This record gives sequence, C-alpha cells and structure tokens, in this order.
Amino acid sequence: MSRLLSDFGHELPSAPPAPHAPKDGRLFRHVPRRGARRPGRGWASGSAPVSTWRMTSEQAPVFWPFISTPGLPPTGAQMGIDLLSGGSFYADPLGWVLDDTVPVTNPNIFSLGKPGRGKSATTKAFCLRMMDFGYRVLVLGDPKDEYEPLCRFLGVQPFAIGHGLPARINPLAFGPLITGWDRLSAEAAQGRAAIVFARWLTLVRGLVGSQRIGERRVPFGPTEEVVVKAALAHLTGYAHGNTRMRETTIPHLWRLLDAPTSELVAQCRYADERHFLDDTRMLRDALGQLVSGALAGLFDDHTTIQVDWAAPIQSLSLSRLEPLGDEAVGIALTCLNSWGRGMRELAAPGDVRVVVRDESWKQLRLGPEAVKSFDADLRLSRRDGDVQFAIAHKPSDLLSAGDSGSQAVAIAKDLLHLADIKILHGQDRAVAAELETMLGLGPIARDLVTGWAMQGKGRALWCVGDQHYKVATVLHPVERQLTFTNQALEAAG
Repeated sequence: MSRLLSDFGHELPSAPPAPHAPKDGRLFRHVPRRGARRPGRGWASGSAPVSTWRMTSEQAPVFWPFISTPGLPPTGAQMGIDLLSGGSFYADPLGWVLDDTVPVTNPNIFSLGKPGRGKSATTKAFCLRMMDFGYRVLVLGDPKDEYEPLCRFLGVQPFAIGHGLPARINPLAFGPLITGWDRLSAEAAQGRAAIVFARWLTLVRGLVGSQRIGERRVPFGPTEEVVVKAALAHLTGYAHGNTRMRETTIPHLWRLLDAPTSELVAQCRYADERHFLDDTRMLRDALGQLVSGALAGLFDDHTTIQVDWAAPIQSLSLSRLEPLGDEAVGIALTCLNSWGRGMRELAAPGDVRVVVRDESWKQLRLGPEAVKSFDADLRLSRRDGDVQFAIAHKPSDLLSAGDSGSQAVAIAKDLLHLADIKILHGQDRAVAAELETMLGLGPIARDLVTGWAMQGKGRALWCVGDQHYKVATVLHPVERQLTFTNQALEAAG
C-alpha cells in the first residue's frame, strides 16, 4: 500500500525503529562526579568543595539573590529600580504607616550620605512626584538655595530671609489657632492656650539654650520656664482673661523681663524687682543677644510675608545667613521650625505635606534644648499628617549635639528611632562603624552603602522598618536639570 501511494506522490509516515537496548540493560549512564574523562566532556582533575549552610528565611536572600525582600505595595512615588527584585520601587511613607503589613509606625525620613552622592536629587524627586498624590512641600530653611529652581519651575517665588531684605518671620506668631479665639468657650480657649504656650516655651528654651557663657550653655530650668510663661501670658492678654489675644515678639518679651511690672514680679514669687532682675540676668542676656546679635531684624518683628498654603511648594531661603556661621543658621532653623509648626496647627484633614529639613545637623549643634525642639517636631508628624524629611551627611552628625555621654547626644541618638525610614546614600569606609553601631546594619548592608552606593549617584539602601531595599533612583531629564547642584563647579571648569 505504501509503495502504491508513493507512486502517486504520497508518503506514509514510517514507524520509528525499535530502540536498541544497551548491552548491560541500562537506559541511562551516570556521569562520574568529575565528568567523563574524554575530550570535550568537562573532566576535572579535582572535586569541588561542598559546604553546608543553615540560615533563616531573612538571611537566605543574601546568598540567593532570587529570593528578595518582601515587596512593598506599588503606591506613592515611583523612585527607581529595586535591584534585589528587579522591579520598580515605590515610596509612600504615610501609606506604609496605614498598612499593617509594612513594619513602619511613623512617616519620618532621615536621608544620610556623603556630599555628591545624590541626596538632594532623591529628595527633590520624591517631593516632586508626591505632588501628584496631593502632597504639598514646605522647605523650612534652604541654606544653599537648592530648592529655588524647583519652586520657580512650579510657578512659586521662594521667600528669602536676610539682612537688608523685607521678609520677617515672627516665631511667636499664634498661627491658625488665633482664628475664632473670641468665640471659644473658656474650656476650649484654655486648651488652645496650652498648645500655643507649649510651642513658645519649646522655642524660647531652644533659643536661650543655644547661647553660651564661656564653655557652658545658658540654663533654662523650671524657674525660667515659669518666668517666660508668665511674661508671655501678660503680653498676649491671656493673664487678664482677654477674649482677643495680642501677638507678641521676642523683643517685647525681652523688654518686659528687663523692666518687669510689679504684677509679674509677684506672680513669679519674687520678693522684689531687684530679686527678679538678679535671678533672671542670664535669661535676659540670652534673649537680648538674640535681639541685638547677628540675627537682629530677622525674627524679632511681626511676620511680613503672606504664604500661599495652597501652592504646591513653599521655600524659605537662608543662603544670605551662611556668612554668619553655622550657629546663626542653626538658630534661624529653630525659629523657622517653631513658626512652621504653628502654621500647621489646625491643618485640615487631607492637607498632607512633606516638610524638608536640610542641613538639620546645624540646629542639633545648638545644644540639648534645640535637640528637644527637633525631637518634638518628629513626634508630632503622625498627628499633623506631615512627612518630616531630615537631611544630614552621616550618622555621627547627631553626636555633634554635645559632649560624649551628654543629654543632648542621648536625645539626638534617639532621633534615629523616630524615623522608621532611612535613605542611606554612599559613604566612605571610615563611616562603616557608625552605620553598624548607630543604625544596626549588618556587614552586608554596610558594604552596600560603602561600596555599591559609592559607585553611582542616586544609589541608596532604603531601610523601611527592618526591611532593606537596594534602590537606584531614576531621574527624568527635566528632573535632572532641576536637581543639578554643581553649577558653581561647572562654571569654574
């Protein structure tokens, strides 16, 4: 039949030949451990050593790169590529706090890295991309005018603070809490007053504690707190039960303490005016130095700027203060932080902001009271719906808050625990010990920061709670222009 069909051009498929069974009856032959000893068969003269490892599922991804860290939900700003999983990396601090599967309890961020490793670019890209989700940005002190191009790109004119400029900031402003004060019940007014006076005391404590007498900082204890609180109550009218409060300033506070009324002396439990003046001399001298010192005319009058809180970004430039030194800039940052906190009180639900704190280490160097002020801002982030984004160079910057073992250093160390999100850009190997002791990084994560992250800008180890992500930030060409900070170097070249 097959021959007949083939004559007409049709070929039937032929049955495969029956396999020949090997002579020894085995279908498969095992290759020797060192390979077949024949040319081209990969024979090895020695056997490879085999070691046994036991580890947890958290440690296994280090040795098996195909097992990545648990992924984060794809919400928030798309920052770049997670090189451990090969997918996109999304940053959503407030979303992470609300998600029980992500080990984050607060939305605060600390960004640490050597200059030139991409901290500013990552920060600005994060701020710009979070605006698409309804966030607004508040830069409380831009010491180097790095955020000015971003503001102008978004159609916002940044405010500049400095000698000879019209802008004034009153850190003792009431803020939104003054609205409708005369219509409040006695209980509600007392509650608001407690919030306002607590903020003012934190500010004055930080400003007074930043002043030095020889090698010691000016103390601010319970006695000074009673005096300042009583003086502020007199100046605002709260002590006399006024329904309309008056806004006061630091010079007004200083003048009242320098020439106290008999009512203030008696309320503070002093025998007479001379006793009052003798006991408050250091307090008055510290406040007087703020009024007549390097920052005179900047934070000692009523606020003259009108901030559009509906704008996508607002920035307060401090570049004109750089010649005055780090201490002056740190004091200015303390004043701006208190003013910014006051402006955010009674924020409407859903009014979420990214509060950028650049060069935050300068404020921490002012002593324990300034550190406490910064600490208070971080602790209130959950209440206010703010993402506090602090930027510094290395972990040991926090140790510059005071002498080794001092209260300021102890509080500054705890600041790292108030930020569950840390962005660790490239660092020199000399900082490796700090990364391991202060941040609790293991040797592998430490080597990523001091090795891989140093080999390209924008590379960083994102620590989200106790989970680590190896992220390379990807910038759009427009973002690259807005985040470029080497104009001076380029012009010199």
